[in-house]
Amino acid sequence: MSNRIFVALDTPDLARAKALAQRVHHHVGGLKLGLEFFMANGRSGVREMAELGLPIFLDLKFHDIPNTVAKAIQALRPLEPAILTVHASGGRAMLEDAKAAAPTGTKVVAVTMLTSLDDTDLASTGVRGSAHDQVLRLTELAMEAQIDGIVCSGEEVGAAKKAWPKGFFVVPGVRPSNGTIGDQKRVVTPRAALDSGASILVIGRPITQAENPDLAAREIEATL
Repeated sequence: MSNRIFVALDTPDLARAKALAQRVHHHVGGLKLGLEFFMANGRSGVREMAELGLPIFLDLKFHDIPNTVAKAIQALRPLEPAILTVHASGGRAMLEDAKAAAPTGTKVVAVTMLTSLDDTDLASTGVRGSAHDQVLRLTELAMEAQIDGIVCSGEEVGAAKKAWPKGFFVVPGVRPSNGTIGDQKRVVTPRAALDSGASILVIGRPITQAENPDLAAREIEATL
């Protein structure tokens, strides 16, 4: 993949998502569609976005009992997304069943820890140790389950890549050096994330909320 930016179109508005995707499609490598988009537009909305010709990253972060997750992913098979997400904390059996249910060619990646959380948030959910340690524990679990890779912040991707040299690493929460952080707590620049081992970068607001999204995407692409 020559362009490793997936633009996050986190909007329930199909027309807005299409307009944004059309503006930036020469400067991104794929489109990430999340829960807001999917709940509003469903599978037909995903199909419409796929018509633009870019790989689709369907970020629905499944987390349920193995059988339910497998059946949910089977229901999405006709869409053949390039990438699908599940939560690593769903456990090994769930990860294995998710991978078995996914279409051939779809990468199943496990969300280790949301980039909106930090050590304090972890402690309040009963997890001891640092965010870094938790991400590495879940990286190991994902590797053992033989899925394709993980989602982690740019702060952890270097250590995760070292533990899993052949893994596929999705890094969200990256912000250009001149960008605002928003509700993210663990952020790095796009260039730093790639240098540390990211396979793809998920970038939303720095592109989608820019005055000129096309220019913003092009400027980020230039730093890579």
